[in-house]
Amino acid sequence: MKKVLFLCTENSCRSQMAEGIINYYLSGEIQAFSAGVRASRVNPRAIQVMAEIGINISNQRSKSLDEFRDDRFDLAVTLCDQAQKECPIFLAADRLIHVGFPDPAQATGTEAEIMTEFRRVRDAIRQQMVPLLRKELLESGTERHDGLKKPS
Repeated sequence: MKKVLFLCTENSCRSQMAEGIINYYLSGEIQAFSAGVRASRVNPRAIQVMAEIGINISNQRSKSLDEFRDDRFDLAVTLCDQAQKECPIFLAADRLIHVGFPDPAQATGTEAEIMTEFRRVRDAIRQQMVPLLRKELLESGTERHDGLKKPS
């Protein structure tokens, strides 16, 4: 099974959502992990918007990149510009790419407006990362699944 590591600054929102999305939609094909340049906590709003689409990330925890120093990954993906700048060369990954998303934790306004931003970022991660990882890690002649359906 292919392994991917999602990296953000604090491993609280975007990387946590990406880990949950990939482990749900590409289960059995790609195993996703997430980490931050520094660990913090999983944002409760990220947990809530993921639950809205049937993905439970409430048991995930924020992790530092140091926890993965001895692990090997097929791909590492930075999801925020700050992590791209701060992330040291991650030698335990065959490749490192950057796909940036805005930080929903920085959203301002009413609670409804903030939650709308969390949902927008969640949906953008799902719409971009599932096909990207299929292309980057699975197109080597293996059977692919159409759309965003969870493999059966």
